[in-house]
Amino acid sequence: MRVSEHEISSEVSLCLPNGKLNPKAVGWTRRPLHNTDRIGHGSYGWGRNKRWEYWGITTPTHILALTVSSLDYAAVHEVWVLDRATQESFGSSAVGILGSSVTLPGTIAAGPSRAHTAAITIEIDELPNGTRLRASTTAGNSPVSFDVVAERPAGHEALGVVVPWNSRLFQYTVKDVARPAHGTLTIDGHEFSVPAGESWAVLDHGRGRWPYSLSWNWGAASGTCDGHTVGLQIGGQWTNGTGSTENSVLVDGRLHKISEELTWSYNENDWLAPWHIGGELADLTFTPFYDRISTMNMLIVASNTHQCFGHYSGWVATEKGDRIRVDGLLGWAEAVHNRW
Repeated sequence: MRVSEHEISSEVSLCLPNGKLNPKAVGWTRRPLHNTDRIGHGSYGWGRNKRWEYWGITTPTHILALTVSSLDYAAVHEVWVLDRATQESFGSSAVGILGSSVTLPGTIAAGPSRAHTAAITIEIDELPNGTRLRASTTAGNSPVSFDVVAERPAGHEALGVVVPWNSRLFQYTVKDVARPAHGTLTIDGHEFSVPAGESWAVLDHGRGRWPYSLSWNWGAASGTCDGHTVGLQIGGQWTNGTGSTENSVLVDGRLHKISEELTWSYNENDWLAPWHIGGELADLTFTPFYDRISTMNMLIVASNTHQCFGHYSGWVATEKGDRIRVDGLLGWAEAVHNRW
C-alpha cells in the first residue's frame, strides 16, 4: 500500500516542551535534521525511552556488529563477529542496570557514544568525514576487537524517519546504508583486514518512546551493482498504519524514498528459505546463508530475534520510476518481537 509522506528540509525538534511528539517532526529527511535531546532526559516517559546506536559491517570474510543502548531501566550492549567461511561466531553481550555503563548523545553525532562493562568496551566517535568504530570483548569463546572507520562521502544522504504511534509513543530512526568502511579485526590474536572498497557499514540510530510489545522486520544491504553504489533499506510491521515507512534505496549517495508499505513473506519454520519483500515499487528476494538466533526472557522483558544474513536480488524503483537492479547484494533481514 502506498502512503503519502512529508519530506522535512529544515531542523525540527522531535518533542514539544511537554515531552509529547511535535506534529511538525513527523516526516522523513535526507540527512539528520531532528533534535532528540528530550528523549531519555527527565522523568517524562521513563521506562518507555529507547536510545541506541547499532552498526553492522560487512566484509568479504566477516560480518561485524556492535550495539550501544539505553532502555532507561537497563543498558544493553553487544559486540559480535561472524566468520563467513566457517559460520563460527564470536563476541558477547552485557546488560547493565540503569545507565551507568552507557554514554549516548541526545541528538545524532552531537557527541561520542560509549559502553564500558567488565567484558565489553565500545567507543564511537565522529570524524570530519566519517565515524570511527572501536569495540572489544574479552568474554565469550575468544577475545575479539575491531577498529573500523565508516566513511561519509561528500553528498552522501541517509534516511531519517519519524514513526508516530500516538502523541506519547513515537520513534525517530536514521538508517544510514552503504558507508564505505576500512580497518582491522582481531580474533584471538589473529588480525584480519576490513578492506577498503569491499567493506560496507550500516548505521541504525534510534531515539524514541516505544509501546511495551511490538514486532518488526528490518533489512539492509550495501554494495555495487552495474557500476553503481547501492544501499538498500527496508522495514515492516512496526510502521504499518502510521503513515510512515522506513523504505528507501540509495544510489551513488542519492536517497530515493519508497513511500509504500512493502509486504514481507518468509517461512518461520525454515528461516534459511528465501524471503520475499515486495510491492509496486520493489520486488526483492533475500536468500539467507546464516540465521542468528537471539532469545531472552526475563518475564517482564523479553525478546525473540531471527537476524538472517544473505544476499538480495531483484529491483527497486527510484523516485523517477527507474528500476535499479539488485544482484547479490550482501546484507541482512530480521524478524523481531520485543516486550520491553
